[in-house]
Amino acid sequence: MINPHLSMNWQRVTIYICLSFFLIFFLAPLYVMLVTSFKSLEEIRESSLMLLPSEWIFDGWMKAWDHACVGLSCNGVKPHFMATFSITIPALLLAVFLGAINGYALTQWKFKGSDLLLAGLLMGCFMPFQLYLIPIAVTLREMGIFGTALGLILLHTVYGVPLTTLLFRNYYVSLPKELIKAALIDGAGFFRIFFQVVLPLSPSIVMVSVILIFTGIYNDFIFALTFGEVGKQPVMAALNNIVNSTYGVKEHNVNMAATLLTALPTLLIYLVAGKFFIRGLTSGAIKG
Repeated sequence: MINPHLSMNWQRVTIYICLSFFLIFFLAPLYVMLVTSFKSLEEIRESSLMLLPSEWIFDGWMKAWDHACVGLSCNGVKPHFMATFSITIPALLLAVFLGAINGYALTQWKFKGSDLLLAGLLMGCFMPFQLYLIPIAVTLREMGIFGTALGLILLHTVYGVPLTTLLFRNYYVSLPKELIKAALIDGAGFFRIFFQVVLPLSPSIVMVSVILIFTGIYNDFIFALTFGEVGKQPVMAALNNIVNSTYGVKEHNVNMAATLLTALPTLLIYLVAGKFFIRGLTSGAIKG
């Protein structure tokens, strides 16, 4: 007869082995990037990528931040970070706010055609955005904001609203109807109920939406490359220009440092707000 405790131990060992394999699989490229960014070009050419640097130098990091060439401009990734956040923060705030309003209206203030509107918004969540590139280009050109930061803010806001609407709708559908009715009896209107009753109950889903929308906008490449302002493109488009540059010597330490620098904001937001993200998911953010 097989000992059940022994069977459970083998299952646990198998799970740990699988998890360790996937951990190494995903962390190995990060390790190579990190150690390469601190090596000199001579050491990169002469030693193994897996070895630690014989001397830790920060030249690659400083050049990536201040002097790496993006096209004809050699100012590093620093100005592109500023351009990225000037687009990301307004678009993030607008997309989350409008999504919260939409989700609240679609669940607590039902109106004729609301289900049809929700279906249309859901199509915006799941249709590939490559289909929109030409119509978007024509629309932004006619509005006079093609190739500007304002155009990218508008674009990311419109594209983020369907996702935030879905998240808030699925969260607000579980709110008790009696809460809204009591506020109506007390004389509160649409926006007063939203700001004073509904929104204070929504910190977890707000955090989920902020993390998802921030990650989507910050990591965007297609829109940034296609509609970004020349010389002030978001950081992902700038990183592509740095890494794929065909001029001069290929500086792998600078490329690795620039890649790690661009990855830091999303990494930090998950490290700082990761527990709120999990709490939001488990408190009903994706149910419904």
